[in-house]
Formats: sequence, C-alpha cells, structure tokens
Amino acid sequence: MAKYMFKRLGSTLIIVVIVSILTFLLVSLMPKDPVYSLYGTDITQEEYDMRYVEMGLDKPILVRYLNWAADVLHGDFGTSYRYHDDVLKIIGEKLGVTMYLCFVSTLISFPIGILLGIITAVKRGKWQDNLLTMLANVTSSIPSFVIAIVLLWVFCIRLRLLPSSGFTFPWVDFGEHIQQIIMPLICLSIGGIASVCRQTRSSMLEAIRQDYVRTARSKGLKEGFIIYKHVLRNGLVPIITMIGSRLSMMMGMTVFVENVFAIPGIGSLMVESVNNVDMPVLQACVMLSAVIISLAYLFTDFLYVVVDPRISLS
Repeated sequence: MAKYMFKRLGSTLIIVVIVSILTFLLVSLMPKDPVYSLYGTDITQEEYDMRYVEMGLDKPILVRYLNWAADVLHGDFGTSYRYHDDVLKIIGEKLGVTMYLCFVSTLISFPIGILLGIITAVKRGKWQDNLLTMLANVTSSIPSFVIAIVLLWVFCIRLRLLPSSGFTFPWVDFGEHIQQIIMPLICLSIGGIASVCRQTRSSMLEAIRQDYVRTARSKGLKEGFIIYKHVLRNGLVPIITMIGSRLSMMMGMTVFVENVFAIPGIGSLMVESVNNVDMPVLQACVMLSAVIISLAYLFTDFLYVVVDPRISLS
C-alpha cells in the first residue's frame, strides 16, 4: 500500500509540474500588456520601464518561471494586478463557493444517477428503461450553459420565482440560499445524473449476466439482496472511475455557471482574470484546479480497493 501511494503521489507531482509549466507559458504569452493592465495606459514611458523591471518582465521566461515556482513552493502566489492584494487571500474567498457547489452537485448526481441506473438495468427492455435511457441520452448531450439560459428565461424572466444571481451560504440565510442555488445545481447535476445513470446501467447489465448471479438465484436468495450484494458491488468500479472525471468536468462547468448566475467563485474569478490580464490570479486558479483534480483521481484509485478487494494495489 505504501509503495503504491508513493508511486501515485509521484505521478501526481509530475502532472502538477507539467501543468504549472504549461500554465505559466500560456499566461505569459497573452497578447495584453500586464503593465498597462495594472497601472493603466496613461503612465509615461519612464514609469512603464520602471514597472516593467519591477514586475520581472525583463528577465528570460525560464528565469521568471523558476522564480515563480520557488515562490509557490513557499506558499506565495504573488500579488493580484487588479486587486493589489495577496492572491491566496483573494482565491480563498472564492474557492469555498466553487468547492461547495461541486461537492453538493456530486452528492446529488451520483446517488440519483446510480438509483436510476439500477432501475434501468433491472427493468431492461420495459418502459421504465426506455424512458430513463432516452432522458439520459438527451440531457447528457445538452451543454450546461444552454440549460442555464433556459432556466433563467423560465424561472426568472417568465415566472419570476427565483433570483437570477448571487450566492449565500446556508448558515447565513438558508431560505435565500435554497432560492439562489436551485438553478446552478440543476445545471451542474443534470449531466452528471445522466452520465452516472448510463454507466451504472451498462456495468450492472454486464455483471448481472455472470455465473455467480445465476448461482445466487438458484440458491433462492431474494432479488433485492442479489442486486445489492452481488451485482451493484461488482459493477461499482467503473462508476467510481467517474468521480475524478466528473470533478474535472464540474470545475470547467463552473466557469459558465458562475458567470451566468453571477456567483462569486473560482470560475467567475478566472474569467475576470483573463479579461484583466491578472496573471498571478489566473496562474494560481489553474494550479489549484489541477491539484484538486489530481487529488480526486488519487482518491478514486484508493476507493477501488474498498469497493472491490480483488483489485491488488501492487
């Protein structure tokens, strides 16, 4: 176990380093001038040259990357060009909102998706299977931002039942929180429910044909016990694989959802950083997203053994 953990942590570290290099290069090659973005276009040429040197832009890009990486290892992501404040402080205020949305969306999409997948597998070929499979295929093909726009038009413009923007944590105002979070959660969860439902159906149909299921039925065991104990448990491994991929997809989907519903999270902060050429904030957002997604995949690998002891970590 320890050997496997160190091996996976090593590969995760390599991925994070590669992402940091690509992120730094891409952000540094942005066409806008960070000096003008930070100090405006009215500064003199002397002021421009002085600020250019102060920001380290006169150094080769490799030197700038190594200096930035050394600061990051010490927990210093720099100072925001736009807010003139510590980057980690700015992100810390936004990260909680995005992670809360992703966490609640996962809690909703996986249990519901697995339940619907079990129904479609058990009722294979019947109207329940046909209806749920059709709905899953349709909803999984609709982009989240399209769903967001439709929800805004229906519930905000036409019916005027829900607020169109904002975010409040439940411990601040639970009633307002429920009203504000309904539409964003629908956008983030509906695709996950459809994907998990389809994967659960496929995995269970493959497991339900195995000899051990026929043996269990021949022993007179109850169908519900067979489905839960034998079929579902053996079909969960491919579903667990989706946890990491769903989190990475949700981190990308929050960029659209948070901007459509004006939610102050990492997604909206990234778009704002791109528009304002706030390179330190943008680099930190991408790096933290890569670390979170890598840890999610690492956690997924460890869950394999919990669900199916036959899998050997070695």
